[in-house]
Amino acid sequence: MKRRSALLYLFGLPFAGRVSAAGPEVNKVTLDPAAKQGTWDGWGVSLCWWAGVFGERADLADALFTTKAVRVGNELLPGLGLSIVRYNAGACASRKIGERAMKVSKIIQRYRQMEGFWLDDRSSDPASDSWDWSVDAKQRNMLKLAKERGVTHFELFANSPMWWMTRNDNPSGGPKFSDDNLAPAQEQNFAIYLASIARRAADDWGIPFTSVSPFNEPVSDWWFADCKQEGCHMSPAAQARVLPLLREELDKRGLSKLPISASEETYYDHAVRTWESFDAKTRALIGQVNVHGYQEAKGDRAKLQRLVHVEGGKRLWNSEYGDGDPSGLNMARNLHRDLAALKPTSWSYWQAVDGGGWGLIPGEMRRGNLRPANAKWHVLGHYTRNIAPGATMLTTGDEALIAAHDEKQRRLSLVFLNDGGEEREWRIDLSRFEGKGVKANGWITEPMGKSRYQAADAITWQGKVMVLRQPKQSVQTVLVNGV
Repeated sequence: MKRRSALLYLFGLPFAGRVSAAGPEVNKVTLDPAAKQGTWDGWGVSLCWWAGVFGERADLADALFTTKAVRVGNELLPGLGLSIVRYNAGACASRKIGERAMKVSKIIQRYRQMEGFWLDDRSSDPASDSWDWSVDAKQRNMLKLAKERGVTHFELFANSPMWWMTRNDNPSGGPKFSDDNLAPAQEQNFAIYLASIARRAADDWGIPFTSVSPFNEPVSDWWFADCKQEGCHMSPAAQARVLPLLREELDKRGLSKLPISASEETYYDHAVRTWESFDAKTRALIGQVNVHGYQEAKGDRAKLQRLVHVEGGKRLWNSEYGDGDPSGLNMARNLHRDLAALKPTSWSYWQAVDGGGWGLIPGEMRRGNLRPANAKWHVLGHYTRNIAPGATMLTTGDEALIAAHDEKQRRLSLVFLNDGGEEREWRIDLSRFEGKGVKANGWITEPMGKSRYQAADAITWQGKVMVLRQPKQSVQTVLVNGV
């Protein structure tokens, strides 16, 4: 069905239509501009591993970090307008240290071996020949392209310390998945490594990192010697030893205002247990709590939010999410769960380009080829294009509806999810907002159908109540301007 862009008027102007008495069950929501749950920091993406392969592609940078319509290959895509990038400090290097050489997992793909800068332990001076700042050129280039396109937040993170800092010279993990693999004698060097990268980035790359994250899913039980990527198990006790060392090394380099993010746990429940294990002194070192969304429907998001934000006063980000569903509906459902219960102020996808349904764009990583975007790209665009940094997230009382109010722009952004098998009707009461001559327009994506971020006009008004008929298995956005 062809849809035209909606341009409807309300708040005192004539009623623009009526809804049939027959139809689906109605979802009624009264939105309150006072029901604030935080100022939005932005949407983001990790640069590893895809930027190590495609980091010279300006078209990908345009598509990810602007809201322009961008041609990628033979396909015209709506730009996502992401404002956060996460740069991965690599752990791999080919230089030997005496008779020692990096041990390589039997199953890791070459593109997942991220090149690290500190090659050996002879000198901690970043200007010495123990360091090579020319490596990882493609990921660093994408970092530069992102900044040129207006990205405002840059997070430095590490999947593993440099290989020679680990107990077994293997940046994929220890002999057993339960082993802490950062050698205790190397904890200070690991802190030096991250702080040196942050200083170098600010001075030479033109990238002032806005946070630094030393751990990646540290208590999860899959970082072992023959893992498929870089990784390092770190118990909460090991994390608590590293955090003050990192703070010390950052401060030494004039980066006292650069906050540390932790602990990037895989699951919400892992994050709760890690946070509860830290004493007050350790918690004080953490400026921002990052968590990953791989627990999906499970896990106590609300408890983590209460402990970290309400009681702890810390900023809370979902810094990584990914799944293998190319439709994007599973991603959208978990995003809505996050915004309803976790209430983060930022949300980032894992890899822009990856094999199968994991990527927003499917890519043959070993060959450097791209295929047409998954519907997931268009689904994510409903959120990233229409909820801007600085907007106030609102509690809606209905998990399937995300709302954000931009007071400066006088704009209300509504994103509706219907991942069920029947059409859904929404009645959104906006009587608590003020405005005259208010206008609304919207878009829809139906991953199982043909609509891909297509203009939609399936809304009518009854006074200050917006009525929306939403098709099954769809994501739909309405922008209400002038409120």
